[in-house]
Amino acid sequence: MISGIGIDIVELSRIEELSARQSKFVDRILTPREKDKYHTYHGKRKTEYLAGRFAAKEAFSKAVGTGIGESLSFLDIEIQSNEKGQPMIIKPFSQGVYLSISHSKEYAVAQVVIEKNK
Repeated sequence: MISGIGIDIVELSRIEELSARQSKFVDRILTPREKDKYHTYHGKRKTEYLAGRFAAKEAFSKAVGTGIGESLSFLDIEIQSNEKGQPMIIKPFSQGVYLSISHSKEYAVAQVVIEKNK
């Protein structure tokens, strides 16, 4: 049984502008392990990674039902990739959480489905 779904879409140009204009933007969105991966990328791929994580964290917060705010921040949510490269939410919980991230020329989109524990 599904307990929550969330989706978010973000313009790559918006994320690129925010990260260029606000030096702390990346620090507010990515956990230390995510930042390690982020710093291995260059150019457009770097923006895609940041935008995808931003959208995934927004989608997760919607699936949980709280949104980003007092009870859940971007840094409370961590996404890592498995051995095949599939992104997976590992924090604050991972069991029953399904994540998909996609990019186009102008957008990043993410969807999260959370299964209710039986």
